Amino acid sequence: MSDKLKPDWAGEDFISRFVNLMIQTKPVYRLMKHQARQVIINTAKKNGIDWQEICQNLEKSVTKGLLAEMTNPNITYPDYYLVPFHAYDEGNLCWQAALEAIPATQSLGIRVWKGEKLSWEVAQARLRSSFHQVLGRYSSPIVRDILDLGCSVGISTKELHRYYLKRQDPHPLQTRGLDLSPYMLAVAQVTDEKEEIAQWVHGLAEKTDFPDNSFDVITLQFVLHELPRHASLAIFTEVKRLLRPGGVFGMIDNNPRSKVIQNLPPALFMLMKSTEPWSDDYYTFNVEQSLIELGFDYQTTVESDPRHRTIVATKPL
Repeated sequence: MSDKLKPDWAGEDFISRFVNLMIQTKPVYRLMKHQARQVIINTAKKNGIDWQEICQNLEKSVTKGLLAEMTNPNITYPDYYLVPFHAYDEGNLCWQAALEAIPATQSLGIRVWKGEKLSWEVAQARLRSSFHQVLGRYSSPIVRDILDLGCSVGISTKELHRYYLKRQDPHPLQTRGLDLSPYMLAVAQVTDEKEEIAQWVHGLAEKTDFPDNSFDVITLQFVLHELPRHASLAIFTEVKRLLRPGGVFGMIDNNPRSKVIQNLPPALFMLMKSTEPWSDDYYTFNVEQSLIELGFDYQTTVESDPRHRTIVATKPL
């Protein structure tokens, strides 16, 4: 882990301001957005991930027919969610983003260990287990209810559910996934073939409809870097309300102190920033201090792989 708190290309540094200026130039932004997407697609192709087949199979399934069922008509989307990100003009509020989320996730997992020749399955297992192991150290022996916030198409949710179910077998477990995109939730629903997850919920992570003290474990997996700071703080406050006393709040996301991230070549960090509009907010955000100020018992921050960190806090008893 680097001694520097953040990459030079984030925040108010000269490099960061220059990159931001480039991104705000429309022709340059369009090129960068296209290139960012191609990097992920090319990684998939080189590693045996059939991007096109996965998307086509979902297209042929009943996924699109589930949109109305998954949509909460009372949702008002916050402004931060209506900006382009992840190389999609509509962000996560479109079918292209939802249909491509599975192969994109598989591809990005491989990029965590670029120096190793790993299958996407091995990379995903390593990525998820590193988070689960840290989270498990602070969880009670028996967990009854889990909430995965920003669950996307449900990959993180199902793996989290399986980890805890195996850990406490034969005790039952209810896991829910919440996301702001009904498109993503439609994919989550149709790919949850064994109906492992109790509920897929279309809702705001910062203002859910769940009662106080409802969950033993709540996670934010690869979500924080997609949020402005005010939204993150609102979500932390909601998590504290939702957790039972002693409950665990776990986050995994890009590590500002990762040497890999700090030393990304200019071409790559420019591509990253072009698809992540809240990068400066995230990489300069003192998450741990904010958790303490909001009344959590901060537990640990662990470099869980070369690119990511796991942060764990608990609700006081």
